[in-house]
Amino acid sequence: MMLLLIAVLVAIIAYLGVVGMLVWKVNTVPPAENYDAIVVLGAQVKPDGTLSLQLQWRLDAAFEAWKKEPGLIVACGAQGANEPEPEAHAMRDYLVGKGVPQESILIDDASFNTRQNIRNAARLLSGHNAQRVLIVTSDYHLPRAMALAEDEGLQATGVGAETLPEYWIKNYGREALSWIKYWLQKHLHLPLE
Repeated sequence: MMLLLIAVLVAIIAYLGVVGMLVWKVNTVPPAENYDAIVVLGAQVKPDGTLSLQLQWRLDAAFEAWKKEPGLIVACGAQGANEPEPEAHAMRDYLVGKGVPQESILIDDASFNTRQNIRNAARLLSGHNAQRVLIVTSDYHLPRAMALAEDEGLQATGVGAETLPEYWIKNYGREALSWIKYWLQKHLHLPLE
């Protein structure tokens, strides 16, 4: 019984350490500059077709970055069970409505997770001489998305869109678990897709 208690305590301390590392990484993302393309990761499109606040904030951050350095934008996101269309299509329409030319937006509407988002974005950009990317996603999600981009051979900087403070524990807690999964996939090659 004592060994089990010790194991549980060690697991909790390790998990809290991952949360701490994540907080540190979020607060030490280098400034976004000198990028060839912007990769914006999707989030929920509501059943009535409106964008979730999280997705809107990501797109607004991507638009602000695009205004500074106009170029290609890759909109990433497939269609979830309760979504009326693929996230990437709704994202494209939102960005076009803000003034981004439609021909500047590449669409990845086949990715259901961050690893697929980044892998598909890298493939779409491979023919466009775009090795330096700006990843735009929610702040807590940004460091892992940048790590995945580096794994795909891209040079990544990023901009983290704000999130609602009331979801801080949920977002950081879940993202810490995603980091553990990322390390298990990367270093132990476990098939956890």
